[in-house]
Amino acid sequence: MHLHILGICGTFMGGIAAIAREAGHRVTGCDAQVYPPMSDQLRALGIDLIEGYDANQLQLQPDVFVIGNVVKRGMPLMEAVLNAGARMTSGPQWLAENVLQGRHVLAVAGTHGKTTTTSMLAWILECAGQHPGFLVGGVPQNFGISARLGSGRGFVIEADEYDTALFDKRSKFVHYRPRTAVLNNLEYDHADIFPDLAAIETQFHHLVRTMPTEARIVVNARDDALKRVLQRACYSEVQRFGTRREEPGGLCARGEADAFDVLRGSLKLGRVEWNLIGEHNQLNALAAIGAAEHLGVAPAEACEALARFENVRRRMELRGEAGGVKVYDDFAHHPTAMRTTINGLRRKVGLQRVLAVFEPRSNTMKLGAMKAQLPWALEEADLSFCLQGDWGWSAAEALQPMGRQAVVADSVPALVAAIARVAKPGDHILCMSNGGFGGIHDSLLKALMPPQDKPAA
Repeated sequence: MHLHILGICGTFMGGIAAIAREAGHRVTGCDAQVYPPMSDQLRALGIDLIEGYDANQLQLQPDVFVIGNVVKRGMPLMEAVLNAGARMTSGPQWLAENVLQGRHVLAVAGTHGKTTTTSMLAWILECAGQHPGFLVGGVPQNFGISARLGSGRGFVIEADEYDTALFDKRSKFVHYRPRTAVLNNLEYDHADIFPDLAAIETQFHHLVRTMPTEARIVVNARDDALKRVLQRACYSEVQRFGTRREEPGGLCARGEADAFDVLRGSLKLGRVEWNLIGEHNQLNALAAIGAAEHLGVAPAEACEALARFENVRRRMELRGEAGGVKVYDDFAHHPTAMRTTINGLRRKVGLQRVLAVFEPRSNTMKLGAMKAQLPWALEEADLSFCLQGDWGWSAAEALQPMGRQAVVADSVPALVAAIARVAKPGDHILCMSNGGFGGIHDSLLKALMPPQDKPAA
């Protein structure tokens, strides 16, 4: 089969391309911007890439056009596909029909922690010798790739609630028909497609309704929105995590985030000691352990695997140190994720200064739907720095309650200069964005480098 994938350089569609190629299909694709590292990864797999969406690509005559959700009406190639009546499908639907059919699908859903928990779960199954397939919205460092077909029964997938394609407005995860589902947490997000939290809860309700009675739902016991989802309908076994210690049957943790016992009620099942920080990662671990158990992995064995888990790129990733200042990269872009990430770093570094640097880049943030929560998200940082974009709201006004603790700049160079002026040895600079942030990490490391260490011009 020849697939031509529109929007191929996104993490999800690029993962589908890699899996399709591994399965023996011919794959080509296009995107508005074809650039490394995804372009290099795809070309290394023998996938031809075209920049742009010109109608001439119809002449490739693939067996099917696979349409990513970045594709809009009005793009010349999309119009040509429709006018020709060519066969087309969405990425999730192609995956469901050609890869997931007959597999034990383990889907990880939720507003936060999907990528990390999916990676943990895939790694646990790998260590158990199950050789799972997986599709992750990031690059797990244990694997070095974001997707693979796998030869085992299980397939682990990051289950996004974002819509599927321009012709299918259901959430992506409705296509996956999981036998094991992790529901990590649920908050309002994706303000560009969902009017309110209730609308997202309905999509999660649809996911739950697709699951058989023999399925397992691994759900965060602390989340009220998820409680409402399961109250609407639940036909499957439920494994709760994050419960109170005295609650029988639920998975909980005892200890610090980097060293803790895993309990079911009061019974100790295993112990996790690792380099990850933050209570959110402790909860992610409990979710992954509960899901892996459904595929036969004992919790003690899962705990041993997590001790060797190396996290995901761009999750509190140390990019370097210069002038005694450490610079981190993190994918956090929702206020709750930002607050949780800052809290995790704060607990690690104690009284040393944390400088939070962020850009409101997601569609939700650009719309200003979360701007009132920003001071709350940043309150544990000593200083905060924000990049002002060309959206319709003022970051300076949103951060005004923080007074002099917040600085706003309208370009990355100006932001770097402002940070470099105040940074001092022992500081920790945490850069948060769901994009490349204009290469700010390398720019900061260069600006912070002592003059005697800088290379000659």
